[in-house]
Amino acid sequence: MSRSHRHRITLALLGAVGAALVATPASAWEPPPANAGFDYQIGGDYPLPAGVSVVSRDWFSGTAAPDPDYSVCYVNAFQTQADERGADRPDERSNWPRSLVLKSLGDDPNWGGEYLVDISSARKRNRAAAWVQQMIEGCAKGGFEAVEFDNLDSWTRFDGTPLAKKVPFGRRDAVAYARLLARRSHDLGLAVGQKNTVELNATERRRAGFDFAIAEECGRYRECGRYVRAYGDHVIAIEYSRKSFARTCAEIGDEVSVVLRDRNVSRPGARSYRFASC
Repeated sequence: MSRSHRHRITLALLGAVGAALVATPASAWEPPPANAGFDYQIGGDYPLPAGVSVVSRDWFSGTAAPDPDYSVCYVNAFQTQADERGADRPDERSNWPRSLVLKSLGDDPNWGGEYLVDISSARKRNRAAAWVQQMIEGCAKGGFEAVEFDNLDSWTRFDGTPLAKKVPFGRRDAVAYARLLARRSHDLGLAVGQKNTVELNATERRRAGFDFAIAEECGRYRECGRYVRAYGDHVIAIEYSRKSFARTCAEIGDEVSVVLRDRNVSRPGARSYRFASC
């Protein structure tokens, strides 16, 4: 081998290493600080209440809080958002690729206007994850540190109805889709929160790649302990009734972030607004 040939190989190897370094995020992702003051502001931004340093806000209409506060980006990745007059969101039903929206089932029985995203095959999961990529990138570019993908348990939305057996995907498909989303998020330096779905086992959580959990009404459904056993103190608990909030504070309030919010996650000044922390 000639000296010039060896030199070209060395340069090629160095170039490959350099490219790999460029592709690596500037810093590793970290979950939200444990047991920090938290507020759930996916219904609209407002100044952080006293004592709050971690906040979750909508990926499209929300803005990350300035450093050193920690911001979680809310993305409804497993269902569509309801069409909103005057808005043109990529996650609205009318903007999702038509073949991925399960319109034949009708909208979510509990959340009008939201339709399930079809993740029943590897091809469809990849297409859906590619569509959500723009939302993940919006989170990263907007300065958020983490992302929560809502409706992980969308396969259960029609349980108890005549349409339950017509949902074309299940738990395994949801975990596989979550894995795709988590990889894309980690590639951009974002931590990933498991949103609800306490029934996932340790293998499924590890396969999906979750870093922490956001649990709605774990006190109401007596599930908080299961989240803490899975994620230690990297759990954020949200309750919507004062009774459940008091129970959750008594059970895990010394270990993890617990907040009381109104179900509409409204802003201060609204009649429905409610906020408290342990």
